[in-house]
Amino acid sequence: MPTLYTVIRRPLITEKGMTVKETQNTLVFEVAEKATKTEVKQAVESLFKVKVSGVRTSIVEGKERKRGKFTGYRPDWKKAYVRLKEGEKMPDYLNAI
Repeated sequence: MPTLYTVIRRPLITEKGMTVKETQNTLVFEVAEKATKTEVKQAVESLFKVKVSGVRTSIVEGKERKRGKFTGYRPDWKKAYVRLKEGEKMPDYLNAI
């Protein structure tokens, strides 16, 4: 992956993601499907200037969507849970909310 922004697409700002952030010192991101755990770790460390203790990833399958009589599927995407080391300050990427 050539740049940080091709590895990390966007933070996931959901109720579950905010709960995990507050209680488990973990950030949740949508990442590129071909990104590895090592690439996600390096991207988060260099982008937010924090130390990462672990990365968990999962593939989220696209849901079926209907429009009139036509059906199709949304694309699959990859989610990453990035746990920060103890004592690290949580980055605040929610300034606009």
